[in-house]
Amino acid sequence: MLKRMKDEIELLSRHIEVARTVAEHQPIGIMKLAEILDLPSHRIRYSLHVLEQLGYIRASPEGAVATERTRELFAHLNEDLDDIIRLVNAMKKP
Repeated sequence: MLKRMKDEIELLSRHIEVARTVAEHQPIGIMKLAEILDLPSHRIRYSLHVLEQLGYIRASPEGAVATERTRELFAHLNEDLDDIIRLVNAMKKP
């Protein structure tokens, strides 16, 4: 059960890093993202697909661009992550 949760967190971390890089370098294509993040293009492609489905990025002729939803995500990211950390820490046995 915890292995699955760890895998999901690692995947979410990659999606967030891809979204952050798109926001910083937009418009940007798959190959440039793969180069910047040092990840295989198939992983970048999957993250872009997920982010587009969730409305965090959109495709343009020049490459991926961030949406307003991405700016909202990053505006509250630290607080949201702190909430998750508190929940996980509460599961620890004292």
